[in-house]
Amino acid sequence: MTGKEDSEAWNTFWERQDRGGQSQEGTGCLPSGWQGIADTQKRVWQSFTRSLPKGAKILDLATGGGVVLQQIKEKRRDLDLTGVDRATALPDAPKGVTLRGGVDIADLPFPDDDFAAITSQFGFEYGDIEAGAREAARVLSPGGKLGLITHRLSGPIVAHNRKRRDQIAWAIEENELLAIARKSLGLRDAGIAAIPQAIVEAPRRGIAAHGEKSAAWEIAEAIRQTLHFGRNDTPDQVLAVLDDIEAQARNELGRIASLERASAVASDGDQFAKVLEDAGFVYNQEAMLTDGRSPDPFATFHVYTLSS
Repeated sequence: MTGKEDSEAWNTFWERQDRGGQSQEGTGCLPSGWQGIADTQKRVWQSFTRSLPKGAKILDLATGGGVVLQQIKEKRRDLDLTGVDRATALPDAPKGVTLRGGVDIADLPFPDDDFAAITSQFGFEYGDIEAGAREAARVLSPGGKLGLITHRLSGPIVAHNRKRRDQIAWAIEENELLAIARKSLGLRDAGIAAIPQAIVEAPRRGIAAHGEKSAAWEIAEAIRQTLHFGRNDTPDQVLAVLDDIEAQARNELGRIASLERASAVASDGDQFAKVLEDAGFVYNQEAMLTDGRSPDPFATFHVYTLSS
């Protein structure tokens, strides 16, 4: 998947967030019980920014909906908070926060030495980390702080998303439910309007294979309902709904693929550290983050300082 395709996948993710007000758990991004992850992240960022001078400017890279900046704002209302993201379709910014879409971390639209600290949560590793590190060093003031929360390839977030990928593939590839549904529409002209038995049984089989509320069940049930409630609609109208179901499923597969690639980049610790050091950053500390549920850390927290 190209950088452009990654952007489109995340654009759709944020558009769905904005339309439906869904949580990240609701869109499949985080595992159940994700609040423990969110609470840990919040504590990390509020601690990271505690010692910053009054009125300091903070830049959040790959900010998404600005959740990191919102968490910082709860403790440091005096800070000047800006977030940028490569995706162009972002939710409304939290109060007191500026968000800018369509910005790549490799080409930041800010002057040199402009920020006292830079943050990024599950974002920096998605881009060109060499170019991103150089740009971060350029816009950060000497002695400024860089804090990164990055994915762990062996962690529960990646494991959850891999399961969801398999569930989606079960519905649209292994069992070809969309192909079966589309083919059934072609039989209407012959007076055959019944829903195929494979579609009727698919939700139950999805639960048996992957569990209740799994993506396998979600997609199978969405297809079944589309055919059921579309019995009096034209085939073109039903096809449009089926196409939308497939587009959302394919988009999520793209998002998960980009997550796996980013996690692999971040998990190559020696290379990751070398990139930052080559850009002029000095290592301060590294911590494994856990959510209190899984024994495996879900992320790594890195702290670097820009050399003077």
